[in-house]
Amino acid sequence: MTFEDFNFRPELAAAIREAGFREPSPVQKEAIPLVLEGRDLVAQAHTGTGKTAAFGLPVLQQLRCDGSVEALVIVPTRELATQVSDEIFRFGKALGIRTATVYGGSSYTRQIQHVASASVVVATPGRLIDLLQSGKINLSPRFVILDEADEMLDMGFLDDIREIFTHLSAERQTLLFSATMSREIKALAQTILRNPATVSITGGNVTNDKIRQLFYVVEEQERDDALVRLLDYKNPDKSIIFCRMKKEVDRLRDYLAAQGYEARGLHGDMDQRQREATIRAFKSGGAEILIATDVAARGLDVNDVSHVFNYHLPFDPESYVHRIGRTGRAGREGTAISIVSPHEFRSLQRIQKSVGSTIESRIIPRIEEVRNRRSDALIERIESQEVDAASYALIETLKEEYDLTTLAGKLLSMVREEEEIRGADRIGKDLAEIERLFARMKEERHHKKGRGRYNNRRSYNRSGPRKKEYNRR
Repeated sequence: MTFEDFNFRPELAAAIREAGFREPSPVQKEAIPLVLEGRDLVAQAHTGTGKTAAFGLPVLQQLRCDGSVEALVIVPTRELATQVSDEIFRFGKALGIRTATVYGGSSYTRQIQHVASASVVVATPGRLIDLLQSGKINLSPRFVILDEADEMLDMGFLDDIREIFTHLSAERQTLLFSATMSREIKALAQTILRNPATVSITGGNVTNDKIRQLFYVVEEQERDDALVRLLDYKNPDKSIIFCRMKKEVDRLRDYLAAQGYEARGLHGDMDQRQREATIRAFKSGGAEILIATDVAARGLDVNDVSHVFNYHLPFDPESYVHRIGRTGRAGREGTAISIVSPHEFRSLQRIQKSVGSTIESRIIPRIEEVRNRRSDALIERIESQEVDAASYALIETLKEEYDLTTLAGKLLSMVREEEEIRGADRIGKDLAEIERLFARMKEERHHKKGRGRYNNRRSYNRSGPRKKEYNRR
């Protein structure tokens, strides 16, 4: 199946081709026909599967451009609001469709002016409620979309969402998209949707199958060295490192910068201008590494992130799903790497069981492995490098003093000296030690169950010889 099969308007079809879209993703393939039919929809799909196009394209197909706001998209964060608005504008500009973005931290007056001339409004719940309750804007959209509904629930926006819907017309088509489907999300769907169709792309695995998931076991004091070694070995084009706390983001940013990496931090204590500058630098290649907390990175949509690192495991499986969903987007492959200590093994197993996918154990590469990887990469660079006239002239000058073998050796030595490999040769646990840790944890769990059965048995036998025998022990 291709996007041509949907018979979109010529202008919209041209924008889709220009964006490089050829075959619809699974959620697009199932959701788009249902939206075009006019059905309300509940769609469960993990991040990075093309949800924005799944609702954006069929909505754009049906807009009349009659001078009113015809579509309202509600998202959890400012960053996601900007990204969704940009994507809808990219597809709809040839149709003359204008978008407005509404979120906190920016001028009310400017946002109200933009809403007045927009066909599509993308908004965060807090600012949208302010504008609706104050009467500064009035909306009667034909289409209402809740994007990343589970994140809005996690961020405490459930009551806000309910309040927003009291200001909207009942004559609407409502679409709800969520990576996970909790009881609260299902209850919300029952109150705001009418006889919805359901699309579920996850099956038993709530993570993207294009993301390879790995974990490395280290002692707590080895985390920094392990992270640097993995960055040296994997050499990611663009990566996100997740931390639990803001102070950890700042410390790690400074540490990696001292190691020569172009790293930026993103957390909730930054003002909007700083956040936007950081995300802009990361998207444009001005920073190769983004270090972020879960809340700060919610809704972050960058298609070319090759690696995600969990500096610490998150506290819950849902956060793990959202974290690793920052890579493997738009049909690309990605790698998610978790650095764990032996004390985090139970959390790792709980996450693996919950997300239904395999997280493979690996050992931290040693220095010689990094050197070999870099040598291979250097050979590839040399093979693809074109030589300009100035370089040939310099070679002719140097040939008067050095033979070509010596000259090549000196130049390669200069390149390799710039690539220092830091840290101890061996970092973290090897596979045998990891197996022993798993075996010990399994044995401890078995003993705990045994003690639990014994204690339960004892509680039912409070008299007689068994009780006396236990007291003697």
